[in-house]
Amino acid sequence: MRSIILPVLLFFLPLLAFSQQREFSTTDKSAIKYFALANQSLDENLYDDAITNLKKAIEADDKFVEAHFVLGDVYRQMKQHQPAVEQYLKVLTLNPDFNRSVYLKIGDEEIFIAHYEDAEQHLTKYLTYADISPQNNFLAQKLIGDCKFSINAMQHPVPFKPVNMGPEINTADDEYLPTATADESTLIFTRKINNNEDFYKSVKVDGKWQTATYLSDQINTPKYNEGAQSISQDGKYLFFTGCNRPDGLGRCDIYIAQKKGDDWVKPFDLPPPVNTPGWESQPSISADGRTLYFVSNRKGGYGGYDIWKSTLTDKGWGEPENLGPNINTAFNEQSPFIHPDDSTLYFCSDGWPGLGGKDLFVSRLGKDGKWQKPENLGYPINTNGDENGLTLTANGKDAFFSSNNLNGSGGFDIYTFELPMSLRPHIVTYVKGTVSDAKTKQPLEAAVEIVDLEKNVPVYQDYSDADQGDFLATLTSGKNYGLNISRAGYLFYSENFSLVGHEAKNPFNITVLLEPIEVGNKVVLNNIFFDTNKFEIKNESLAELAKLVEFMTLNPTLHIEISGHTDNVGNNQANQILSENRAKSVYQSLISNKIDASRLVFKGYGETQPVAPNDTEEGRKRNRRTEFKIIAK
Repeated sequence: MRSIILPVLLFFLPLLAFSQQREFSTTDKSAIKYFALANQSLDENLYDDAITNLKKAIEADDKFVEAHFVLGDVYRQMKQHQPAVEQYLKVLTLNPDFNRSVYLKIGDEEIFIAHYEDAEQHLTKYLTYADISPQNNFLAQKLIGDCKFSINAMQHPVPFKPVNMGPEINTADDEYLPTATADESTLIFTRKINNNEDFYKSVKVDGKWQTATYLSDQINTPKYNEGAQSISQDGKYLFFTGCNRPDGLGRCDIYIAQKKGDDWVKPFDLPPPVNTPGWESQPSISADGRTLYFVSNRKGGYGGYDIWKSTLTDKGWGEPENLGPNINTAFNEQSPFIHPDDSTLYFCSDGWPGLGGKDLFVSRLGKDGKWQKPENLGYPINTNGDENGLTLTANGKDAFFSSNNLNGSGGFDIYTFELPMSLRPHIVTYVKGTVSDAKTKQPLEAAVEIVDLEKNVPVYQDYSDADQGDFLATLTSGKNYGLNISRAGYLFYSENFSLVGHEAKNPFNITVLLEPIEVGNKVVLNNIFFDTNKFEIKNESLAELAKLVEFMTLNPTLHIEISGHTDNVGNNQANQILSENRAKSVYQSLISNKIDASRLVFKGYGETQPVAPNDTEEGRKRNRRTEFKIIAK
């Protein structure tokens, strides 16, 4: 916020000095009288009256420099940028050395009207004066950087074709801050009617957004404003900002609501250390649901509003961490949006070099785990006005934003556009599934875990919905994932999603039928890996082995057979020996993890029990597998 660097006090100083001096650049008594009346109006914050009197003073004497200067200041205070520039230019025409601050002020105002070359000249002139305060020197240097960036950005525009989302979403009221679920089936946004902000939702049917409806009486209130929301990728959790609520800790707090069936449960206020007596707002939740990004003006920041993050631990949300100087500046950083790839952050700032006001930026997580310095999204995505509230679809191609400058339905409307390739995140797809009982076909609530197999760390942990059995999780390309679904009394389910070496753009849709623990039932261990013609278990198998150990520990009376299988490539005898050795490796791993050997047997079946034809690579891959079967309870 520029007022942090250039206090409002700076606006009043010239006028106070002029009111005390006895000599002006004019001797016209009428002009001086109106100037004095303007001073009285400003003392009472009557800006319109002050403008009227200053104009009368100028009509009496058009060369009255002080009146032009103060009129420029009043326009500047009222954010009427073009009139402010006109008055400051008049001052410089009448007396270029009247007051050096005019060069700083006009430069700042010219950026707001996209006169970047003129602004750079005036700001450069300002820096030629001696004894400039460190604050104003810093501000002038910053604004010159904005000018240089803007001139270059306008000479190299990026593709930008915004499309209004139509009457199903937009009305004569204000609509803004849209967020979509990973499968793009639901869009939630804020609509302001009679100065009250509430959430609305639209669902997509056959590729078309339907007419938006009121989200929920559980979340929306007639008295308080709800806004700045973040929807989890599966659409089951809503993080949002609530201000001045009786149960809040500060002026604005972050709340969470969970979806149950077709409605939402009553939201709850996040406890400290996330919420404080200060101001916390604009949450954005990571794809795995374990990192919350938000905006706060709490102590320990770099100035103005900063972006912070809190990580979910076994004891709750951890102590918030400032994202650091590669993201936050002495000005304002707001509207964070963490993409589902969990390594690309979009936000708005008026501190980094931009075209004026708040611009949109993207930062990427480096290999060292730190955020890199942000990149401006460029012109004409960014302009000399304020841009904020950008969100993306999970595929990273389509962006949502709101604007009141594109001849929409009225006020702020929601638009979408295709993000240029260089500004996109990593490609993300998703796995969407339902979990049911294999016999009754009734939906089940079950633990769903997805693991990055290379790092052996979970990237998603949640439960399928108790009523519908559904779940949804995002997957970033370039990684190998293991999926495990478990519930007491059932065999666990194992699946593998290999996205290494290619970019999966199509989602995975699966139906999971959990088998009860009964003799004869089997589980294919899809995340046990061996090198070709080898039987040493690879490190990527550790998560699956741990799941099998956990299953055997939780069901201490079970006895299982571990079986190895191959495709039909190669010698029959060699395949038989290989399959037996692979089964034995799993057997030995379980014993080393304190599973009683008397509960285990292993056997190799070679190529004798195929589950798919061996005439395709996909079929042969399915046949190369490790299983376990219940042989006694």
